Amino acid sequence: MQASRPVNEARQKANKAKNETKPWIRRFGRFGYMAQGVVYGLIGVLALMAAFGSGGQTTGQSGALQSVANMPFGSVLLWVIGIGLIGYVVWEIVKCFKDPENRGSDAKGIIIRIGYFISGIIYGAIAFNAIKLAIGSGGSDGGGQQTLSAKLLSQPFGQWIIGIVGVVIIGYGLYEFISGYKKTFMSKFKTSEMNQQETKIARKAGKMGLMARGTVLAMVGYFFIQTAITANPDETKGLGGALSELAQQPYGTWLLALVALGLVLYGIYSIIRGRYEHMALGR
Repeated sequence: MQASRPVNEARQKANKAKNETKPWIRRFGRFGYMAQGVVYGLIGVLALMAAFGSGGQTTGQSGALQSVANMPFGSVLLWVIGIGLIGYVVWEIVKCFKDPENRGSDAKGIIIRIGYFISGIIYGAIAFNAIKLAIGSGGSDGGGQQTLSAKLLSQPFGQWIIGIVGVVIIGYGLYEFISGYKKTFMSKFKTSEMNQQETKIARKAGKMGLMARGTVLAMVGYFFIQTAITANPDETKGLGGALSELAQQPYGTWLLALVALGLVLYGIYSIIRGRYEHMALGR
């Protein structure tokens, strides 16, 4: 018994050292979640305004950044968002390769971790776009998905790659929808450090927000699969395209308004997540 005690203490110290390496990663990741929340909140507000004819638009992240650029002190805000999103990218890559959430290597875990990697690539491009706008070099015109699809289609096995990306995006969208519906996302929060009001807001905002974003992601994944089947890059649509497609359905105004409200709530959820999420690396 006494002999095993030093061994256990050594293991505990090793685990502690592992979890406390590179403390800036955790802080940077938290800042990233908050920046992501700001972007999604703005997308949701613009879509809500579009749904009710108040001058908004159904746009994705690039369009939201363009709106920020037109605001007072827009360049400063873009720098903050761009740097924050780089933090989000860093944390997504850490989650993919280091697996601090213990997703494992089974089929479900691999899909989720690949989803983190794809998310990192996407938000890396968004962060780059934000910084380009901040320095006045112009940003993407919103056709980035089509351009990427066209480049992939010109490569060997390009259609298969696009199809696989579509399947992964749909899988991750379903995961987020189910996580929101079942409220399992609350296990990610350090609820012991949250007051009752914060817990209540996180639970309600996270439920509707994750279900809304999961729905939109599933639609985006479907567009990628359509691109793979038809070999037509114009079939590829991002977040803004998915919102526009919703608006064209029967009762489209109300569907768009519901999803847009969900994206605003997702933004609130992401900001709270940045403050209170469990993170295995850093301080």
